Amino acid sequence: MQRVFSGIAPSGIPTLGNYLGAIRNWVRLQADHECLWCVVDLHAITVWQDPVALRQQTLEMTAALLACGVNPSEHILFPQSAVRAHVQLGWIFNCIARVGWLNRMTQFKDKAGKDRENASSGLYVYPNLMAADIHAYHATRVPVGDDQRQHLELANDIAKKFNHDYGMNFFPNIEPLVLGPAARVMSLRDGTRKMSKSDTSDQSRINLTDDPDMIALKIRRAKTDSLPIPSNLADLEERPEARNLIGIFAALLDADHATVLTNYGGMGFGPFKAALIELLVEKLSPIASETRRHLNDKGLIIRVLKTGAERAAAIADPIVAEVERIVGFM
Repeated sequence: MQRVFSGIAPSGIPTLGNYLGAIRNWVRLQADHECLWCVVDLHAITVWQDPVALRQQTLEMTAALLACGVNPSEHILFPQSAVRAHVQLGWIFNCIARVGWLNRMTQFKDKAGKDRENASSGLYVYPNLMAADIHAYHATRVPVGDDQRQHLELANDIAKKFNHDYGMNFFPNIEPLVLGPAARVMSLRDGTRKMSKSDTSDQSRINLTDDPDMIALKIRRAKTDSLPIPSNLADLEERPEARNLIGIFAALLDADHATVLTNYGGMGFGPFKAALIELLVEKLSPIASETRRHLNDKGLIIRVLKTGAERAAAIADPIVAEVERIVGFM
């Protein structure tokens, strides 16, 4: 059975984009993989975080993961900072990775923007820590969106250089898994931008704890154009907002875009949005209810994370100890 690792930022309650793009696939991978799911709080502090908010958002994210079906008994769910092997291997990888490799990372350029000189050094080298997150467990598969492929390529480059420099085949190759029909869910207000918690407008996203009335309001207000829903995929390509809503509907049904267009092509957005609201409420209401139930028992969440960290460390510590021996540490 192959070992899977993936992480998610402690951004509080996840969005529909987090669910369809990652979390739902995590749950499905549990059927036939050995899985480690990590709340990546070390990555979070590459930009400043309010400490109280960070702790609360870690609890909220964990509650939502449990509500979505992440199974901490058969698999491992833990906070990144609680397993020191990540930081230990991350430093070694800082010394293995080349500056030129990091300079090609497009996500740093996107996140730092025009003020690169004031970005944290952690933001610059965090792809090395991401590589350490995975290699600390000798994981061989990582479910990712297309925007993370470059970081996995870097993780494999670091592993290859380590193996070459020390004359052994210690770190395995990582295979990216891009799963599901809606790997990228876009903003409800701008179909060219990814749905995100960082967007200043709450109307741009569906949160997993939104109640039915809020879901209905956001979908009714979701940006569309004045044309009917197209009947074929080619006509959908130049209409980002329509493509986004069709993609969300398709993903919730585990169908493809063409199936949705067969049923709704030629209609106006009014009837389609009504059907999408009904489907969203059906799928998300149980998750919202379970998330709230878990948040009412924070002691349980903390115990899940503590136990998960202990189990994760039992895997990672011997691997990283061997890396330290290989590089010559006492």
